[in-house]
Amino acid sequence: MTIEYNPDDFKSTEIGPGYKSLLEVSDLSVSFVQYQKGLRQRVLKVISNLDISLGSGEILAVVGSSGSGKSLLAHAILGILPNNAICSGKILYKNELLTPERQKKIRGSEITLVPQSVNFLDPLMRVSAQVRTAVRQGNPEEAQKKIFRRYDLSEGVGNQYPFQLSGGMARRVLISAAVINGSKLIIADEPTPGLHPEIVTETLNHLRELTDEGCGVMLITHDISTALQVADKIAVFYAGTTIEITPAADFHGQGQALRHPYTKALWQSLPQNDFTPIPGFQPLPANFSEGCLFAPRCGKITSECTGSLPVMQDLRSGKVRCHHAT
Repeated sequence: MTIEYNPDDFKSTEIGPGYKSLLEVSDLSVSFVQYQKGLRQRVLKVISNLDISLGSGEILAVVGSSGSGKSLLAHAILGILPNNAICSGKILYKNELLTPERQKKIRGSEITLVPQSVNFLDPLMRVSAQVRTAVRQGNPEEAQKKIFRRYDLSEGVGNQYPFQLSGGMARRVLISAAVINGSKLIIADEPTPGLHPEIVTETLNHLRELTDEGCGVMLITHDISTALQVADKIAVFYAGTTIEITPAADFHGQGQALRHPYTKALWQSLPQNDFTPIPGFQPLPANFSEGCLFAPRCGKITSECTGSLPVMQDLRSGKVRCHHAT
């Protein structure tokens, strides 16, 4: 992975009242070098001009459809993109540049990932032993027992293999491994799909407990309804960029408090609202246009929309990337 930073261009951004700056991502772009027929190279940009910010004690939900760049953002923050990836932009953790060297040093300790699937657990290792392997300092056995007590996992559970656990238990094991070192930034990548509603609520409550202790949580999900149960603010992604960042409280009624046409349409497409589908499809990276990426599907499209990508602007206590946002 190649990272292209401009260290002379750093500027801390406002993240919201009551929160201490923990993570700031500004103008992040991610491209992949690919080979085509005849060994011809092409550079495919999949993320462009992406912005988010997160404070201690805050849950930021990153929402968007598949292919919008949510998981790639997580991998860029963690420094686990493949070798053919090229990154540019700024990622700051605690107001300091998150370089590849620093990512390697604090990954798994200060910054950790709660993975998308319980299949990340080793099927051939007892779960207590797996959690102990994550311990960086101190006595691994004592640390594992302490964290299991916190998440109501008995000693008997620790002696089991992943296939013997319920979905809720397996999810608690993953969270235990992620926070056992006292991490300050937790990235939870789709932690709830396929779980019983009670387990979803339990998982979200565990994430909220972490923020109550001063951690920052980035909750990656495609489910706005789930995100609204726990998030402080919502970052909406579309085709590899941030189009809106808004307080979670703005998702109500007919979406009149929301700013971007896509965010409003997404909210109105939910079954509990108008259940109105959004016409068209999210473009693939190879078909990204120069202007607003949502323009072909937008009812407010003008020539200005197709000419240039809108810049992120402050609007009504939120941020939006739209020429005609109100």
